[in-house]
Amino acid sequence: MAIKDLLVHVDNSKSSPLRLKTAINLTNAWNAKLTGIYVLSEPYMPSYIGIQINSEILEAQTEKMKSSCKEAQVAFRDATNASGVNAEWRVVEDSTAEGLAIQSRYFDLAIVGQTNPEENRIIDGREMPDCLILTSGLPVLVIPYVGEFDTIGKNIMIAWDAGQQAGRAVHDALPLLRGAEKVTVMVVNPKGGPEGTGDLPGADIALHLSRHGVVAEADHILSDLDPGDVLLNHVADKGIDLIVMGAYGHARWAELVLGGVTKHILQHMTVPVLMAH
Repeated sequence: MAIKDLLVHVDNSKSSPLRLKTAINLTNAWNAKLTGIYVLSEPYMPSYIGIQINSEILEAQTEKMKSSCKEAQVAFRDATNASGVNAEWRVVEDSTAEGLAIQSRYFDLAIVGQTNPEENRIIDGREMPDCLILTSGLPVLVIPYVGEFDTIGKNIMIAWDAGQQAGRAVHDALPLLRGAEKVTVMVVNPKGGPEGTGDLPGADIALHLSRHGVVAEADHILSDLDPGDVLLNHVADKGIDLIVMGAYGHARWAELVLGGVTKHILQHMTVPVLMAH
Protein backbone atom coordinates (compact mmCIF):
# COMPACT_ATOMS: atom_id res chain seq x y z
CA MET A 1 0.00 0.00 0.00
CA ALA A 2 1.29 3.45 -0.90
CA ILE A 3 1.39 6.33 1.56
CA LYS A 4 -1.17 8.82 0.31
CA ASP A 5 -2.63 10.52 3.37
CA LEU A 6 -0.31 12.39 5.75
CA LEU A 7 -0.97 14.12 9.05
CA VAL A 8 1.52 16.67 10.39
CA HIS A 9 1.44 18.20 13.85
CA VAL A 10 1.76 21.98 13.61
CA ASP A 11 2.40 24.11 16.69
CA ASN A 12 4.27 27.26 17.72
CA SER A 13 7.56 25.60 18.56
CA LYS A 14 10.79 26.74 16.92
CA SER A 15 11.06 23.46 15.04
CA SER A 16 7.52 23.49 13.60
CA PRO A 17 8.37 25.32 10.32
CA LEU A 18 11.10 22.81 9.42
CA ARG A 19 8.84 19.90 10.40
CA LEU A 20 6.18 21.30 8.09
CA LYS A 21 8.73 21.74 5.31
CA THR A 22 9.73 18.07 5.69
CA ALA A 23 6.08 17.01 5.57
CA ILE A 24 5.49 19.08 2.42
CA ASN A 25 8.53 17.53 0.73
CA LEU A 26 7.23 14.03 1.50
CA THR A 27 3.73 14.96 0.32
CA ASN A 28 5.10 16.13 -3.00
CA ALA A 29 7.38 13.11 -3.38
CA TRP A 30 4.52 10.68 -2.74
CA ASN A 31 1.80 12.65 -4.57
CA ALA A 32 -0.19 12.56 -1.35
CA LYS A 33 -2.54 14.79 0.62
CA LEU A 34 -1.34 16.67 3.69
CA THR A 35 -3.45 17.58 6.70
CA GLY A 36 -2.07 19.95 9.30
CA ILE A 37 -3.42 19.62 12.81
CA TYR A 38 -3.21 22.04 15.72
CA VAL A 39 -4.14 20.83 19.19
CA LEU A 40 -5.66 23.39 21.54
CA SER A 41 -4.66 22.15 24.96
CA GLU A 42 -4.08 23.62 28.36
CA PRO A 43 -0.41 24.20 29.21
CA TYR A 44 0.91 21.83 31.82
CA MET A 45 1.15 23.26 35.32
CA PRO A 46 1.38 21.60 38.73
CA SER A 47 -1.92 21.49 40.61
CA TYR A 48 -0.57 23.59 43.48
CA ILE A 49 -0.01 26.44 41.01
CA GLY A 50 -3.35 26.07 39.25
CA ILE A 51 -5.43 26.71 42.35
CA GLN A 52 -3.74 30.10 42.80
CA ILE A 53 -4.55 31.43 39.31
CA ASN A 54 -7.69 33.56 38.97
CA SER A 55 -10.24 33.38 36.14
CA GLU A 56 -8.98 36.53 34.38
CA ILE A 57 -5.53 35.04 33.92
CA LEU A 58 -7.03 31.78 32.64
CA GLU A 59 -9.21 33.69 30.16
CA ALA A 60 -6.21 35.66 28.91
CA GLN A 61 -4.31 32.42 28.53
CA THR A 62 -7.16 30.91 26.50
CA GLU A 63 -7.21 33.93 24.17
CA LYS A 64 -3.47 33.67 23.70
CA MET A 65 -3.81 30.00 22.76
CA LYS A 66 -6.44 30.85 20.15
CA SER A 67 -4.23 33.60 18.75
CA SER A 68 -1.29 31.17 18.54
CA CYS A 69 -3.51 28.70 16.71
CA LYS A 70 -4.44 31.35 14.16
CA GLU A 71 -0.77 32.21 13.60
CA ALA A 72 0.02 28.53 13.03
CA GLN A 73 -2.85 28.24 10.55
CA VAL A 74 -1.59 31.22 8.55
CA ALA A 75 1.92 29.75 8.46
CA PHE A 76 0.51 26.39 7.32
CA ARG A 77 -1.59 27.95 4.57
CA ASP A 78 1.28 30.10 3.33
CA ALA A 79 3.67 27.13 3.16
CA THR A 80 1.25 24.71 1.52
CA ASN A 81 -0.06 27.25 -0.99
CA ALA A 82 3.49 28.12 -2.01
CA SER A 83 4.32 24.45 -2.57
CA GLY A 84 1.09 23.61 -4.37
CA VAL A 85 0.26 20.55 -2.26
CA ASN A 86 -3.26 19.33 -1.61
CA ALA A 87 -3.71 20.47 1.98
CA GLU A 88 -6.29 20.64 4.75
CA TRP A 89 -6.29 22.31 8.19
CA ARG A 90 -7.78 20.90 11.40
CA VAL A 91 -8.03 22.08 15.00
CA VAL A 92 -8.94 19.82 17.92
CA GLU A 93 -9.31 20.52 21.62
CA ASP A 94 -7.59 17.84 23.69
CA SER A 95 -4.28 16.98 25.26
CA THR A 96 -1.61 16.90 22.56
CA ALA A 97 -0.84 13.18 22.66
CA GLU A 98 -4.44 12.02 22.94
CA GLY A 99 -5.75 14.41 20.31
CA LEU A 100 -3.08 13.38 17.82
CA ALA A 101 -3.54 9.68 18.58
CA ILE A 102 -7.26 9.83 17.82
CA GLN A 103 -6.81 11.83 14.62
CA SER A 104 -3.82 9.81 13.37
CA ARG A 105 -5.98 6.68 12.94
CA TYR A 106 -7.54 8.26 9.86
CA PHE A 107 -4.17 8.64 8.08
CA ASP A 108 -1.36 6.51 6.68
CA LEU A 109 1.36 8.28 8.63
CA ALA A 110 1.58 10.89 11.39
CA ILE A 111 4.52 13.31 11.35
CA VAL A 112 5.47 14.87 14.68
CA GLY A 113 8.47 16.54 16.28
CA GLN A 114 11.07 15.34 18.74
CA THR A 115 10.67 16.98 22.12
CA ASN A 116 12.91 20.00 22.62
CA PRO A 117 13.82 19.99 26.34
CA GLU A 118 14.15 23.79 26.33
CA GLU A 119 10.53 24.19 25.24
CA ASN A 120 9.05 21.18 27.00
CA ARG A 121 8.48 23.13 30.22
CA ILE A 122 5.97 25.50 28.64
CA ILE A 123 4.41 23.57 25.77
CA ASP A 124 1.81 20.88 26.32
CA GLY A 125 3.93 18.02 25.11
CA ARG A 126 5.38 16.37 28.17
CA GLU A 127 4.19 12.97 26.92
CA MET A 128 5.12 13.53 23.29
CA PRO A 129 5.89 11.74 21.14
CA ASP A 130 5.99 8.66 23.41
CA CYS A 131 2.28 8.38 24.18
CA LEU A 132 1.31 9.00 20.57
CA ILE A 133 3.54 6.16 19.38
CA LEU A 134 2.13 3.83 22.04
CA THR A 135 -1.54 4.63 21.49
CA SER A 136 -2.12 5.60 17.85
CA GLY A 137 -1.85 2.06 16.48
CA LEU A 138 -0.23 3.44 13.32
CA PRO A 139 3.32 4.42 12.30
CA VAL A 140 4.72 7.73 13.52
CA LEU A 141 7.53 9.63 11.83
CA VAL A 142 9.46 11.68 14.39
CA ILE A 143 11.47 14.64 13.07
CA PRO A 144 14.44 15.95 15.12
CA TYR A 145 14.03 19.46 16.50
CA VAL A 146 17.42 20.42 15.04
CA GLY A 147 18.40 20.15 11.39
CA GLU A 148 16.90 20.20 7.89
CA PHE A 149 15.93 16.95 6.18
CA ASP A 150 15.34 17.57 2.50
CA THR A 151 15.87 13.90 1.67
CA ILE A 152 14.33 11.10 3.72
CA GLY A 153 14.31 7.42 2.84
CA LYS A 154 17.16 7.08 0.35
CA ASN A 155 19.51 5.36 2.81
CA ILE A 156 17.45 3.54 5.46
CA MET A 157 18.59 1.62 8.51
CA ILE A 158 16.27 -0.92 10.13
CA ALA A 159 17.06 -1.41 13.82
CA TRP A 160 16.18 -5.10 14.07
CA ASP A 161 15.75 -7.15 17.25
CA ALA A 162 13.21 -9.69 15.91
CA GLY A 163 10.59 -8.35 18.30
CA GLN A 164 6.91 -7.74 17.66
CA GLN A 165 7.33 -3.98 17.48
CA ALA A 166 10.24 -4.19 15.05
CA GLY A 167 8.21 -6.48 12.78
CA ARG A 168 5.34 -4.01 12.82
CA ALA A 169 7.64 -1.09 12.01
CA VAL A 170 9.21 -2.90 9.05
CA HIS A 171 5.85 -3.69 7.49
CA ASP A 172 4.56 -0.17 8.11
CA ALA A 173 7.68 1.16 6.37
CA LEU A 174 7.42 -1.05 3.27
CA PRO A 175 6.36 1.80 0.95
CA LEU A 176 9.50 3.73 1.98
CA LEU A 177 11.76 0.67 1.87
CA ARG A 178 10.71 -0.11 -1.71
CA GLY A 179 11.75 3.37 -2.80
CA ALA A 180 15.09 3.40 -0.98
CA GLU A 181 18.45 3.28 -2.74
CA LYS A 182 19.98 1.37 0.16
CA VAL A 183 18.52 -0.56 3.10
CA THR A 184 20.58 -1.97 5.96
CA VAL A 185 19.19 -4.34 8.57
CA MET A 186 21.27 -3.57 11.66
CA VAL A 187 21.37 -5.94 14.63
CA VAL A 188 23.18 -4.89 17.81
CA ASN A 189 24.46 -7.73 20.00
CA PRO A 190 22.43 -10.44 18.21
CA LYS A 191 20.86 -13.38 20.02
CA GLY A 192 21.00 -16.67 18.12
CA GLY A 193 18.32 -19.29 17.77
CA PRO A 194 14.79 -19.29 16.34
CA GLU A 195 13.46 -16.91 19.01
CA GLY A 196 16.33 -14.47 18.55
CA THR A 197 17.74 -12.71 15.51
CA GLY A 198 18.79 -15.97 13.85
CA ASP A 199 22.09 -17.72 13.31
CA LEU A 200 22.77 -15.18 10.54
CA PRO A 201 21.56 -11.98 12.26
CA GLY A 202 19.11 -10.03 10.14
CA ALA A 203 19.22 -12.48 7.23
CA ASP A 204 15.68 -13.79 7.73
CA ILE A 205 14.04 -10.37 7.63
CA ALA A 206 16.27 -9.35 4.70
CA LEU A 207 15.06 -12.44 2.80
CA HIS A 208 11.45 -11.56 3.59
CA LEU A 209 11.99 -8.02 2.34
CA SER A 210 13.46 -9.33 -0.91
CA ARG A 211 10.08 -10.93 -1.66
CA HIS A 212 8.62 -7.42 -1.51
CA GLY A 213 11.18 -6.06 -3.95
CA VAL A 214 13.46 -4.60 -1.27
CA VAL A 215 17.17 -5.34 -1.51
CA ALA A 216 18.42 -5.21 2.09
CA GLU A 217 21.88 -5.88 3.46
CA ALA A 218 22.08 -7.60 6.86
CA ASP A 219 24.74 -6.43 9.27
CA HIS A 220 25.43 -6.79 12.99
CA ILE A 221 27.64 -5.23 15.64
CA LEU A 222 28.94 -6.61 18.92
CA SER A 223 29.57 -3.81 21.37
CA ASP A 224 29.69 -2.95 25.07
CA LEU A 225 28.32 0.52 24.30
CA ASP A 226 24.70 1.49 24.79
CA PRO A 227 22.79 0.00 21.82
CA GLY A 228 21.25 3.40 21.12
CA ASP A 229 24.72 4.95 20.79
CA VAL A 230 25.79 2.09 18.51
CA LEU A 231 22.85 2.74 16.20
CA LEU A 232 23.43 6.51 16.14
CA ASN A 233 27.15 6.02 15.46
CA HIS A 234 26.22 3.84 12.48
CA VAL A 235 23.82 6.55 11.28
CA ALA A 236 26.64 9.09 11.29
CA ASP A 237 29.23 6.77 9.72
CA LYS A 238 27.01 5.49 6.88
CA GLY A 239 25.01 8.60 5.99
CA ILE A 240 21.69 7.09 7.07
CA ASP A 241 18.74 9.45 6.50
CA LEU A 242 15.97 7.40 8.16
CA ILE A 243 15.79 4.89 11.00
CA VAL A 244 12.98 2.32 11.09
CA MET A 245 12.45 0.70 14.48
CA GLY A 246 9.94 -0.72 16.91
CA ALA A 247 9.18 1.35 20.00
CA TYR A 248 9.09 0.18 23.59
CA GLY A 249 9.64 -3.55 23.20
CA HIS A 250 9.78 -3.59 27.01
CA ALA A 251 7.33 -1.93 29.36
CA ARG A 252 7.54 1.84 28.96
CA TRP A 253 7.91 2.41 32.70
CA ALA A 254 10.96 0.11 32.73
CA GLU A 255 12.59 2.08 29.90
CA LEU A 256 11.84 5.39 31.58
CA VAL A 257 13.36 4.19 34.86
CA LEU A 258 16.14 1.92 33.64
CA GLY A 259 16.79 3.34 30.20
CA GLY A 260 16.24 1.71 26.84
CA VAL A 261 16.88 2.02 23.12
CA THR A 262 13.56 3.79 22.41
CA LYS A 263 14.13 6.40 25.10
CA HIS A 264 17.74 6.92 23.99
CA ILE A 265 16.84 7.38 20.32
CA LEU A 266 13.95 9.76 21.09
CA GLN A 267 16.28 11.92 23.19
CA HIS A 268 19.36 11.87 20.95
CA MET A 269 18.09 11.23 17.39
CA THR A 270 19.96 13.01 14.61
CA VAL A 271 17.80 11.89 11.66
CA PRO A 272 14.07 11.18 11.29
CA VAL A 273 12.85 7.95 12.87
CA LEU A 274 9.81 5.93 11.84
CA MET A 275 8.50 4.11 14.92
CA ALA A 276 5.68 1.65 15.52
CA HIS A 277 4.45 -0.11 18.61
